[in-house]
Amino acid sequence: MVSSSLGQGAATVNKTIAADEIIAVPTLGEAARVWARIGCLGFGGPAGQIALMHTTIVDEKRWISEERFLHGLNFCMLLPGPEAQQLATYIGWLMHGVRGGLIAGLLFVLPGFLVILMLSSLYAVFQEAAWLPALFFGVKAAVLAIVIEALLRVGRRALRERFHYYVAGASFLALFFLNLPFPLVIILAGAAGLLWMKYSKRRLAAPVLPQASSRTHFPEVTHVIARPLVVLVFWILVWQSPLFFIRGLDVPTDLIAETLSGETNVFGAVFIFFSKMAVITFGGAYAVLSYVGQVAVGHYAWLQPAEILDGLALAETTPGPLVLVLCFVGFLAGYRNPLAMAPLAGGFLGAFLAAWATFVPSFIWIFAGAPYIEKLRSNENLSSALSAITAAVVGVILNLALWFGLHVLFAEVGRAALLSGKTGLPIVSVAWPEWRTLDIAALGIFVMACVMLFRFEKGLLTILAVSTAAGLLIKTGEALL
Repeated sequence: MVSSSLGQGAATVNKTIAADEIIAVPTLGEAARVWARIGCLGFGGPAGQIALMHTTIVDEKRWISEERFLHGLNFCMLLPGPEAQQLATYIGWLMHGVRGGLIAGLLFVLPGFLVILMLSSLYAVFQEAAWLPALFFGVKAAVLAIVIEALLRVGRRALRERFHYYVAGASFLALFFLNLPFPLVIILAGAAGLLWMKYSKRRLAAPVLPQASSRTHFPEVTHVIARPLVVLVFWILVWQSPLFFIRGLDVPTDLIAETLSGETNVFGAVFIFFSKMAVITFGGAYAVLSYVGQVAVGHYAWLQPAEILDGLALAETTPGPLVLVLCFVGFLAGYRNPLAMAPLAGGFLGAFLAAWATFVPSFIWIFAGAPYIEKLRSNENLSSALSAITAAVVGVILNLALWFGLHVLFAEVGRAALLSGKTGLPIVSVAWPEWRTLDIAALGIFVMACVMLFRFEKGLLTILAVSTAAGLLIKTGEALL
């Protein structure tokens, strides 16, 4: 057995650690350098980032075992938010306690945040330049192909039985035809999963979901957080602490009410909105982008529908979690509504608030939940609800793919009412394009990106580079003509 040589933080994690779980013990400085490298090289979305972590941490460094890595990954996939960042935080916490978790989680996100901040600044400042729309023309079509690939990948993992297909289909119909809010769809899916589990138990007189097998070689966590409720409250206060600063940015008559509503203080709106998103972001960025677009574009008018696609394209080309696209949205919101600040300063603050609201909860889930991983994973009710939510995410991403596709391939998209109420307001409606506005060039680049992705299995950066070049050539040719 390996003794508590992991330092003071890890000494509180468990009494003993099996020799096949922590194979080699890094120093905190060595671990920090490795996490920084992973943060700078973490391209390719969660699949690529998790693969990079596995190669580095398990295969090359041999810091933890394969089984411990997968054990942590299964836990992180149950949580809202970016699972790759949560996995990095969990591994850092396992080896060096809270300090290690903070270092790993922050270094995993920080390089990508700095890159998206720089790209967002260039986008906002040079948006009127003629070359910028040409640059993003081909990228948007490629991103549509990438979203479809994500739909298929998540579908293969999430749709394990017929019930899950029903949940995915119902989620898509609720979003695409009824235009229901994303949080409501997630709540209904979780409730449906819980009810289905109870119905299945009564019908079969036995649980449908297998109980987690006992793993005697995993250590029993006995005392990580002496008072978990106190720690949970502490981290929630840390998470929401920017509100105290935001309240002082302008002076409405009813300061608290106006700030929390966000009607006069855009930064209050940004922080409150993305704080809500942080607790329901099952399925990652693809799952929440259509709802973010609905609110950011339709309600707050922070940006245009096409700009959501631009932000996703920027996030696809940066290291770190794909939900960094939310920082792009926050940047544009602050840049265009800076209150008394310079526009760039407002943009920096908006991006920072979006990042804080989005990523700090990952530390909450890990530090408060990691000691009880086995209990969480073996909880039948929780597992059933979360499996249904994951299935609903497939329908959410399908809705996003259609929403993106319509705005990429058509210049004009409206909504057609299928069923109206007595007041004349539509009850059931559907997004409907003006077919005469079909962009043949965008369709061609999209088909090319699909062939590269699905037929030749080219990498993400290659597809984006080729699509960008094709878009520039087409737009340059149109300008010359």
